Amino acid sequence: MLEHIWNPWHGCRKYSEGCLHCYMFYLDAQRGKDGGDIYRTKTNFNLPLKKTRAGEYKIPSGSTVHVCLTSDFFLEEADAWRGEVWAMIRQRQDVQFWLQTKRAERVADCLPPDWGADYDHVSLCFTAENQKRADERIPILLDLPFREKNIMCAPMLEQITLDKYLRTGQIRKVLVDGENYDGNRPLDYAWVESLYRECLANNVLFDFVGIGNYFIKDGRVYHVCKAYQHLQARKSGLQIPPVDTNIPMQPRCRTCPRNASCNGCKQCGKCLPPVKQQKHRP
Repeated sequence: MLEHIWNPWHGCRKYSEGCLHCYMFYLDAQRGKDGGDIYRTKTNFNLPLKKTRAGEYKIPSGSTVHVCLTSDFFLEEADAWRGEVWAMIRQRQDVQFWLQTKRAERVADCLPPDWGADYDHVSLCFTAENQKRADERIPILLDLPFREKNIMCAPMLEQITLDKYLRTGQIRKVLVDGENYDGNRPLDYAWVESLYRECLANNVLFDFVGIGNYFIKDGRVYHVCKAYQHLQARKSGLQIPPVDTNIPMQPRCRTCPRNASCNGCKQCGKCLPPVKQQKHRP
């Protein structure tokens, strides 16, 4: 689970192949909204500076904050707002900010004028959903002045090799996920395992985040509801460093309105008695 999410603006424009079934567009449509409507948020814009009644930051020191998960931090339409956000990021040097983008070519021109050591607490992550995008974006990432650089292959649409980039020693972590919500493009276990082995050989952290709606292993296709995708990824053992794979599978909720791609409403405590557990294990 993500520790803290900060969305200073909302909405985006689909940019490359990975955006086809974007979860933000899907969730906005569920609420009768248009994900292409880009706007500065009202209540969350200054979230890192908000304090409790006791005068303490709502986002405590030492936290990790994922920025713009319902947009792109380097979106052109956000150019007018980004300066204020950089100022807040600079002020909260006690917090790690995670910036993730597909717009690799815009990053250098969007850095603040005072960029330097005061921004060492900012991690940059480039999305690479296929080999074409990896080869376009990661060379740009390697040339950027960030202390921590990461790669997110999500949704991973084909086998991707990153070995030549990992051998530079600049990449801290690689993350992999399948396609979920409204998506149906499959993720193959063999692709994940291959990338895991590249990271293992280059001493790079590897996080298998989720297996997606459609997962292939040994030629067999599995349809997996959203509630179990992260659990199944952890059970694979494809994590660097290793994590506990002995995770109990909880029953699905009988009343979930999105039964085919459940968000795990079993956690809300308002469910009727669960139905018998269905087998989803690859």
